[in-house]
Amino acid sequence: MNLDKFDIEILDILQKDNLTSQRDIGEKIGLSAAAVQRRIKKMREEKVILADISVIDPEEVVSQILLFVEIELDTDKIEFIDEIKSTFNKVPQIQQCYYVTGEVDFILVMVVKSMQEYESLTRKLFFSNSNIRRFKTFVNMHTVKTGLQIPLPK
Repeated sequence: MNLDKFDIEILDILQKDNLTSQRDIGEKIGLSAAAVQRRIKKMREEKVILADISVIDPEEVVSQILLFVEIELDTDKIEFIDEIKSTFNKVPQIQQCYYVTGEVDFILVMVVKSMQEYESLTRKLFFSNSNIRRFKTFVNMHTVKTGLQIPLPK
């Protein structure tokens, strides 16, 4: 989808607050509420907008441990990579999964209730997978900044 200036401005506003009314968006960027609505609908249909979600502060809801895990594979055969991607996709504790370049193959962002839960997951996901050469875990002590907005061209 080719995004124009208005689409970019709409996305910029929605990334900050997706509950902003279409009328308010239209007033800010110089379009009617109906035009904004059509553009948003099209961006959802074209998968430019993937989801409308609420970001929840986990510390306010339940005590959880945030982990960052580096995974190094033993082989880089595509069938093994696809298999592990599929496995990671099914694990709810894995919040984000990145297939990366460099010394490791994957970086996972995980949320667990306890280190005992994490140990159980490591046995199931990492130790029992013969294609995982090693993994390294980093435990978050304090979240300084998180970002959910994609910098958009102006």
